[in-house]
Amino acid sequence: MGASETLAADVLVDMIMPFGQFVIGALVLVALVVSVRRLLARGPSRMGGAMLLSGVAVIGFALVGYLIQLL
Repeated sequence: MGASETLAADVLVDMIMPFGQFVIGALVLVALVVSVRRLLARGPSRMGGAMLLSGVAVIGFALVGYLIQLL
């Protein structure tokens, strides 16, 4: 019976993971929209550096997520 409980737990985690990834993605999207709105309110003088920093952060998070998924 121990093996079936382990398999059931694995199936439950596999079913929950896509929803968790959706929630994380939605929160990242909300944070991005709020930060872009605030950035636009500050004006074009800070846009270049902030957009570069945001782009590097997004690429970094995507790379980390991809590498974790490979494990």
